[in-house]
Amino acid sequence: MNELRQRAVRFLARREHTRAELTRKLAPHGTLEEIETVLNELATNGLQSDARFAESYLRSQAARLGTARLRQSLRSKGVEPALIESHLAGVELPDETARARAVWERKFATPPTDTHDWARQARFLQGRGFATDVIRRLLKNIEE
Repeated sequence: MNELRQRAVRFLARREHTRAELTRKLAPHGTLEEIETVLNELATNGLQSDARFAESYLRSQAARLGTARLRQSLRSKGVEPALIESHLAGVELPDETARARAVWERKFATPPTDTHDWARQARFLQGRGFATDVIRRLLKNIEE
């Protein structure tokens, strides 16, 4: 049990982890009830927090990703949907159009020249999680 706790603390020393991530990483090293006991102890002591993970993740990724991608990434990492929504609402994110424009400017130097180029740029932004209406508005304004 002590070895399991040390392993979990080593993971947390590198970066924040969600409870689900730690459970998955510790699974080969202990039983489910041992892992739950260790994770409960870590959460009680304030060493592991899904809320802190969500805040950290949003702070580091918000400039590069759209809201949809941020939401999906947090959900895939095991953060509760209510916690995701509360953090997305509580974090001061720049306007989605401004973030999309910054991402577009880093990748592309010129506006789309034809429909093929427009579609390529739109797919890139869509892959980053920006909403379709934001992409349309951005690419239309760039062309003008």
